[in-house]
Amino acid sequence: ASSPPRVRSPRPPRRPAMATKCIIGALVGSLGIAYVCDTIVSDKKIFGGTVCKTATDKEWFQATDAKFQAWPRTAGPPVIMNPISRQNFIVKHP
Repeated sequence: ASSPPRVRSPRPPRRPAMATKCIIGALVGSLGIAYVCDTIVSDKKIFGGTVCKTATDKEWFQATDAKFQAWPRTAGPPVIMNPISRQNFIVKHP
């Protein structure tokens, strides 16, 4: 008297484990809290302080940019870098 072969029922689809939900929820929550804290401290200035004049003054920015653009720029020939042999080769024809 042999018993009939067992038929396996198909597995139900796997749902994400509870730990995965908790981890993702904690990450999203911590990023939200960090963003709010950063905005309050740096933008709203709850601890006082002001933004420096050089960061907000357009005239200062234009003068500094003009100064940097006026510097002469010199460069050597183009170089191909080979990180494996740590040798650099000058390109003859760019």
